[in-house]
Amino acid sequence: MDGNTPSFRSKKIDFKPATVLLLLGVVFIAFTLRSPLTSVGPVISSIMEDLSISGTTAGFLTTIPLLAFAAVSPAVPKIADRIGMARSLFIALLILAIGIVLRSSGGTGLLIGGTFLLGVAIAFGNVLLPGLVKMNFPLHVGLMTGIYTVSMNLSAGLAAGVSAPFAFATPLGWRMSLGVWVLLAVIAAIIWLPQVIKQPVLDASGSAKGPAPRPLWKSPLAWGVTLFMGLQSVMFFTTAAWVPEVLTDRGMDAERAGWMFSLVQFSQIPFTFMIPIIAGRMKDQRILVILITAGYLAGYGGLLSGNLSLTPLWMILMGISGGAAFGLAMMFFALRTNTPSESAALSGMGQSLGYLLASAGPVLFGAFHDLYGNWTASLWMFIVTIILLCLAGLKAGRDEKTVPDSPELP
Repeated sequence: MDGNTPSFRSKKIDFKPATVLLLLGVVFIAFTLRSPLTSVGPVISSIMEDLSISGTTAGFLTTIPLLAFAAVSPAVPKIADRIGMARSLFIALLILAIGIVLRSSGGTGLLIGGTFLLGVAIAFGNVLLPGLVKMNFPLHVGLMTGIYTVSMNLSAGLAAGVSAPFAFATPLGWRMSLGVWVLLAVIAAIIWLPQVIKQPVLDASGSAKGPAPRPLWKSPLAWGVTLFMGLQSVMFFTTAAWVPEVLTDRGMDAERAGWMFSLVQFSQIPFTFMIPIIAGRMKDQRILVILITAGYLAGYGGLLSGNLSLTPLWMILMGISGGAAFGLAMMFFALRTNTPSESAALSGMGQSLGYLLASAGPVLFGAFHDLYGNWTASLWMFIVTIILLCLAGLKAGRDEKTVPDSPELP
């Protein structure tokens, strides 16, 4: 960790009313960043049956938001500089609400269009939250990163668990199951509104905080962070889209399969909180990368073995590793930069190219199943991804200079 990055232990958080309100806003925005996505997997068979779509097309329901992330993320820091971070996040929450409603309102066209809109909206939160935390809680980056990543995974786990029961319990079926998450977006927008009123406090302009960051494209360290972000996203989004269906196809009922993925999400929670704090105390995070790799291989290797009796164990191992990987990926944006502007720039690169890479995961997984008629080849894709993730993480976790100071840059 660069010497200019303060330790979260240096000072206690001053819990003034304004600080508490800001913290609540961050937490509720984080609540909206995963639940609209993880609610899809447990009801994907119902969507396929109702709309008569193929497995490959169904895989695009998870891929479309990732393509939106990739397309929009590079522009997010520039938009935030122009109109302000607070206003950017507020508008994104409104777009998210519209996208969720559209996705549940009609046929395949609205399903795809609404899914793209919510992907655009979520991209703003993905990119801006790391910079927001570094700017407003500079002495507590690890702690605050842990808090908002826990919020993301808590809502993601809840969404995965209740998605199938909602679909079976209501006349609207999967439409209600996917549409109910508009409530979180509306609540988050209401809580965030006071920050829009006092926007200068949250302004993300690079000129206010120092010179704009230099280009990142020639930095191997930036690419290591980007690939680590992208490959852990491949793991998460492909798991969310297809693992419940894999379990259902192997004989597990849909409701239990949904709760199995919920177990993945809930297993992540303590590690998404702890890993950013632990990583912030370490100069070199490669040992964490090795431990994450071992846990991933054990969990997905168990799933590949087909032993349904040990499914809860496989899910827990997958969750622990996934939570640790995601928390570490978020921390790299802060650990490998010096300023909020640099953090937003690295976050934009990492999440743009990372999610572009991740977008291939669900589609390839579904395509392998369509091609071979079973899940074996699809599940081997996880093993290959884990190995590549380890290589990227060993580069990103190495004790080096921060990205803008990297000697590879002109």
